[in-house]
Amino acid sequence: MGFFSDLKEDLNQAVTELVPEEGEAVSEEETKEKEKEEIDLDALLDNIEEDTDKNESESSFASEKKSSPKTTDETAVITAGMDITGDINSTGSMELLGSVKGNITINGKLNILGSIEGDSKASEIYAENAKIMGEVNSQGSVKIGQSSVIIGNIFATSAVIAGAVKGDIDVKGPVVLDTSAIVMGNIKSKSVQINNGAVIEGVCSQCYAEVSPTSFFDEFKKSKK
Repeated sequence: MGFFSDLKEDLNQAVTELVPEEGEAVSEEETKEKEKEEIDLDALLDNIEEDTDKNESESSFASEKKSSPKTTDETAVITAGMDITGDINSTGSMELLGSVKGNITINGKLNILGSIEGDSKASEIYAENAKIMGEVNSQGSVKIGQSSVIIGNIFATSAVIAGAVKGDIDVKGPVVLDTSAIVMGNIKSKSVQINNGAVIEGVCSQCYAEVSPTSFFDEFKKSKK
């Protein structure tokens, strides 16, 4: 606020220069009037500083709020007879029954009953009788129904798979492969539950587990020496 301090000093100096030199007669009313002007001037500058600080604070808050959009309660529906070519972005949720050729990025939940040729990203993703060619990225859980086919990698915090997946599965939490699951790709997770009948062609690694087998056996070797 150096600008307002300099302005106040300049105005105070100007008022001082208006004060008569020693020897000149000054009435009591003129003295009171000049003192009142100085007080009003200080109050005016203080109010300007307060308003400026408030506006800067509100502007900063508005900018921060704008940079981090929140998820809305709205749900967009793409009907079975609708074909869309192009990317889709939304702050709400979406139910896809038609087909999309493009990337889908939404803040809410994505319910896929149609087809996607492109990457999809949402807070949660559920696919039933879906055909997806592209990456599936969820900030939460992913559920792939029995009749769904995905050609692409899957990223999530948890996953339940009953359909077919050709691609790597990278999940920070648990992965459950149901009896009808077909997976052609590597699985990285915290834990894996493979139900009887599931088919896997790839490597399963519980790299996110709290216990590291490599560290365990390294410590075991050291203790034997």
